[in-house]
Amino acid sequence: MATQAFDRTPQAPAESPDNKPYFDGCREGKLILGKCKDTGKVFHYPRHVSPFTLSNNVEFVEAKGTGEIYSWSVARGKEPFCVAYVKLDEGPIMLTNIIECDLDALACGQKVKVKFRATEGDGAPVPMFVLA
Repeated sequence: MATQAFDRTPQAPAESPDNKPYFDGCREGKLILGKCKDTGKVFHYPRHVSPFTLSNNVEFVEAKGTGEIYSWSVARGKEPFCVAYVKLDEGPIMLTNIIECDLDALACGQKVKVKFRATEGDGAPVPMFVLA
């Protein structure tokens, strides 16, 4: 018997000047990554300081919004859901949820694509993933 992911509404994210470009992108339906201009490496969670060099020589770039399940776990209970690490096609691995699927059919390596989920109140939508 299949276990459907519960369709929950996440809490609104805590926004700050440092993550504003990220959540502005979410409002536009774009997944934003940080890019270290010194190394050319991209990273998630985007912020104004490079995790590679600790410099502020950073720009924000749009990701394709596609990747694959790197690792996952299902919280089973009254409202089952999946917490997963998704390896984005650009390289970074992000913590997220896999939604709108049979939780019993998930596997590492499955292709996924971003889907923005509305949050409580007037908060920015958050990126989650569905099977591609």
